Amino acid sequence: MKLLLPIFCICLPFLAIAQTSQLYKIYDVKNEKTISIDQLIKDLDKTDVLFFGEEHNDSVGHVLEMEIFKQMHNAYPKLALSMEMFHTDVQPVINEYLGGYISEKNFTKEARAWNNYKDYRSLIEYAKTNKINVIGANGAARYSNMVSKAGLDALNILPKESKSFLPPLPIDTATGRYYDKFIKELGSHNMGGMKIYQTQNFWDAAMSWSIVKYLKKNKNTKVLQLNGRFHSDEKLGTLAKLKNSLKKLNISNLSCFPSTDFGAPDWQKYKHLGDYIIITDPGVKKTF
Repeated sequence: MKLLLPIFCICLPFLAIAQTSQLYKIYDVKNEKTISIDQLIKDLDKTDVLFFGEEHNDSVGHVLEMEIFKQMHNAYPKLALSMEMFHTDVQPVINEYLGGYISEKNFTKEARAWNNYKDYRSLIEYAKTNKINVIGANGAARYSNMVSKAGLDALNILPKESKSFLPPLPIDTATGRYYDKFIKELGSHNMGGMKIYQTQNFWDAAMSWSIVKYLKKNKNTKVLQLNGRFHSDEKLGTLAKLKNSLKKLNISNLSCFPSTDFGAPDWQKYKHLGDYIIITDPGVKKTF
């Protein structure tokens, strides 16, 4: 039994990706063809930051995140993982867990891990084992709540110590296509004027700033950025703010989501979303 357990643990990631192999399709928008994960990884040779835009409840998408993370690390050892799922103010807690100083129980509690942390746990454990830095990229909820109630200007009154967790102020409110998309997506809800949209811009600015800070201190390192796909689809949101901050940065974006036309996808319908499109089988309910 002692012998079988390590073998099972080693095989588990392979089994997970093998189970999903018929449950996703990757489309290379530029070359207008479907590709494998191996081909995707090779294509990232000149990419500095890859945005993986996910649907938070997509089980197949979460397995693919882990596989892409692992293969990126194997191909490009100087790699960091940036996550919407953790906040800038818990970076010390993340570092303490990755360094083996604190327990997982304390980590998930004090880093305020999302309720579906099980979907991201394998990424954190892989990073811990392989000494890969993880960036808590998002703005803390207490600050986004301030913006939702009183707008972006409310951040200006915070103490200096608090502002160390914030992107540079003032934060621009994106207009044009991004705003139009946001209104279309959430317009039927009570938006509280522009304040909810400004909260979205705060999250984008925080994640962009977190990546910029890391790359300035860690030259020639690739970053895999995980976020809800609204933050990066069409190269808007967080991606646009990052590109504006570091104009020479080579950024690729990937949009991953379940699709009802999985059997015979209309790729032309999705090609505006990113450099790569991954569609997953919407019939899959299992969490691997």
